[in-house]
Amino acid sequence: MTLSIRNQLPGTVTEVHPGEVMATVKVRLSGGQELTAAITLEAVEQLGLAPGTAVSALVKSTEVSLATGRIEGVSIRNQLAGTVTRLVLGEAMATVKVTVEGGELTAAITKDAAGDLGLFVGSDVIALIKSTEVALATA
Repeated sequence: MTLSIRNQLPGTVTEVHPGEVMATVKVRLSGGQELTAAITLEAVEQLGLAPGTAVSALVKSTEVSLATGRIEGVSIRNQLAGTVTRLVLGEAMATVKVTVEGGELTAAITKDAAGDLGLFVGSDVIALIKSTEVALATA
């Protein structure tokens, strides 16, 4: 299956915490960083997720926010350190490619936000991703 989701990071499930309807799944990305996904319990069961399961974490580029440093006191579970490797500024929007350990992310943010953050190729950034915006796929 081919997907339009640009951000597809390989990893391995390290923990599954089931709730009544939803579960949180911790994934160690191939670069060593940890990512949390909040998915339905039904999806956990259908995918057969357990520690050791190989997965790909999928995130739409519009769901990746950027910061110039780690943020404390925020509910966003996933903060991945990386470096801007490509920056394309359009009239209203910007596409920012960020290399993180073990892969690459694309963030679609406003041109104004890119300017306010002072982004340039080589900038150190933190990619922020809500756990509810992370989908998981198995091979």
